[in-house]
Amino acid sequence: MHKQRWWLLALMIIILFVVGAYLAHQTNSKAKSAKITSVGSTALQPLIEAAVPGFQKQASTVNVVVQGGGSGTGLSQVASGAVEIGMSDVFAQQKSGIDASKLNDHIVAVTGIVPIVNPKLGVKNLSLTQLRAIFAGEITNWQEVGGPDEPITVINRASGSGTRMAFEQLVMQGSKTTQAQEQDSNGTVKQIVANVPGAISYVSVAYVNSQVKVLKVNGVSATYSNITQGYWPIWSYEHLYTIKHPSQATKAFIKYVQSPTVQNNLVKKSHYVSIHDMQVQQDANGKITKISEDHHD
Repeated sequence: MHKQRWWLLALMIIILFVVGAYLAHQTNSKAKSAKITSVGSTALQPLIEAAVPGFQKQASTVNVVVQGGGSGTGLSQVASGAVEIGMSDVFAQQKSGIDASKLNDHIVAVTGIVPIVNPKLGVKNLSLTQLRAIFAGEITNWQEVGGPDEPITVINRASGSGTRMAFEQLVMQGSKTTQAQEQDSNGTVKQIVANVPGAISYVSVAYVNSQVKVLKVNGVSATYSNITQGYWPIWSYEHLYTIKHPSQATKAFIKYVQSPTVQNNLVKKSHYVSIHDMQVQQDANGKITKISEDHHD
């Protein structure tokens, strides 16, 4: 009987030891691992997705999840604490219902926003005035701007889209956009324009391929150089917003995206513009000014 008690006691000690070791391991694993969810701008989404593998080579225990949904969704989700990063094409102070003072802004790239049409249309250039008139519903046939006798089908972005907000600020300049079909993402917009002969819309340069034709504006093309020098009139910053005191993992990821490794290689390869190459700057009101040499230094 006495011997049996000793066996039971020894067995309980072994069980407690095993359970304790397991719990310690679990706690340690949780401490080392972390999850970052980045939600928002579909214009910025391809770059952030492309940056994840390189970051995870350096931080293998950090799991980074990237989702679209639009800038409005990104800003509201990060502000509510639902996600670690809100991706946005616009400044938080431009979005109603968002308290920008409670968020940190990390600018990680610049994107050109370009008007796109069906490749068979035959129109190559619009003035900024013509582009504004088309999206205001004042010009309704391509004949009016030197194209074929084809009705213009305007495809707009949804109201939560930062790309739309940037386009309206820089192109519409106070003019109201016409009632039109609205789409949530750059990718969907591109597909529709590729399939509808008289369609026009606008996307981030990162989404452009042979399915659509990019129009010049005022005779200027949306080249890397033209964007950096301010000759191309429609562009926006790409922001990663966080709460005021983000996690160490979140800070490390943003630092990686802003690093020369990403800025000098991945940013350009993904058809964005490096923040270090910009010779002009833009404020939350859309005012564009030249960056002084002192500022660059």
